Amino acid sequence: MPLTSDERQEFFARPHIAALSVSAGAGRGPLAVPIWYQYRPGGEVWVLTGPESQKMRLIREAGRFTLMVQQVEPTVRYVSVEGPVIRVASATDEMHREMVARYLPAESVDAYLKAAEAYGEQVAVYLRPEHWLSADLGDLSEF
Repeated sequence: MPLTSDERQEFFARPHIAALSVSAGAGRGPLAVPIWYQYRPGGEVWVLTGPESQKMRLIREAGRFTLMVQQVEPTVRYVSVEGPVIRVASATDEMHREMVARYLPAESVDAYLKAAEAYGEQVAVYLRPEHWLSADLGDLSEF
């Protein structure tokens, strides 16, 4: 059963690990990689990546990408969102901290940010949600 608009946005706003998918060109399947993301209901989605990474190169070429998140307990539920890239901007220290704090316990944030300095510059890639797909398949233990 599909989720309502409010249900899918609330679910997507939780700190799931997303699968990012972007076209890798003719004769190739899409690139699909796990990624952290940020989203607030009704807003834009953004991810952080290196400005010269393979996924950034492919995102630039395609101009759009998809994120999919899921859970398997207490019910099997998923939401995917696809849309165009609306801007790419240099990531700030505040943005990086916001993203890390979304996924890690507070006591781990500073150490992670210190270690992440080795990755170099990051960019924020913003997606305007255009197409949503969602479902709640219920409790599969009943089958």
